[in-house]
Amino acid sequence: MDALLHDDKTFDGVTYAEQIVRGREFNNCTFKRCDLSGGTFAQNKFIECVFDSCNLSLAKFSTSTMNDVRFKNCKILGVNFHECQDFLFDVGFDNCVLDYASFMGKKMLKTRFIKSSLKEVNFSNVNLAGSVFDDTDLNAAVFNRTDLTGANFITAYNYDIDPEINLIKKASFSATGIHGLLSKYQLKIV
Repeated sequence: MDALLHDDKTFDGVTYAEQIVRGREFNNCTFKRCDLSGGTFAQNKFIECVFDSCNLSLAKFSTSTMNDVRFKNCKILGVNFHECQDFLFDVGFDNCVLDYASFMGKKMLKTRFIKSSLKEVNFSNVNLAGSVFDDTDLNAAVFNRTDLTGANFITAYNYDIDPEINLIKKASFSATGIHGLLSKYQLKIV
């Protein structure tokens, strides 16, 4: 990772925990079984990259670009994605633990969260229109002034979304998850 530009490389088993990597560009790179936990990765560009089975917990990506970045089987606890560059921000998650992460203020149209844990994730002021939450745990996730137009929550669970302060037009929910839309009214649904 010491070079400034990396194209089509695979980083396997690299450990950069608690270290600083700044001003690098990664194009079409794959990170496998890497430990980047607690590291600072400010002012980097990740373009068309895949993180597979990596630990990125508490990593800092302030002013970094994430364009078409996919995370698979990763542990990403407490990462503040809201500090990333807004321009071209595009991420997806499959079988990841994203608990305590923050996406505040991001535009994340059609983002896919597949079989992931998003406990206490902050989605305040996020545009998630057309996004998919497939078999995803949203326990205590914060939806505040969030655009969920056309989002798919059919197999998501443990969500608590207030329809009065979030846009949910044409969003899909299962009948068993309807309590997640009505919890503020303290209704007994049987």
